Amino acid sequence: MTDQDEKYMKAALKQAEKAKAIHEVPIGCVIVYEGRIIARGYNRRKIDQNTLSHAELTAIRKASKKLGDWRLEGCTMYVTLEPCQMCAGAIVQARIDRLVIGCMSPKSGCAGSIINLLQMEAFNHQVEITKGVLEGPCSKILSGFFVALRQSIKDNKEESGNEAGF
Repeated sequence: MTDQDEKYMKAALKQAEKAKAIHEVPIGCVIVYEGRIIARGYNRRKIDQNTLSHAELTAIRKASKKLGDWRLEGCTMYVTLEPCQMCAGAIVQARIDRLVIGCMSPKSGCAGSIINLLQMEAFNHQVEITKGVLEGPCSKILSGFFVALRQSIKDNKEESGNEAGF
């Protein structure tokens, strides 16, 4: 972990805050090329009503457009939460050199928690992984979001007087 890693993870956290502000799961991502951010993304699945609207996929799409190539060789992705299988596959397919992760996702992570799709020798590309950069703040924004969500659900059930929430 370097000072640069912390700098860019802070930028990813700003993207996560944007997701939180629109009541999306607060996951943020930035892609860096030659020392500068070329793409940003945050979760927008509910807003876009699209399964594919993950922070990583949005950032990959923007970076590819910026560089004029689907290959993102020489790029480093910073993401606040360990990627799912869909995003991990896209990272490999985009040929991103390095992935920096804030916190791990034991229930859905595919950079080592459940499986490590990023470093499978059978694939034609492997991604260097750095884990735990600003883990505390990355974990805190997610846990705070889910605590508030559960409380909101509980409050709505109590207001309706129906334990099932219907």
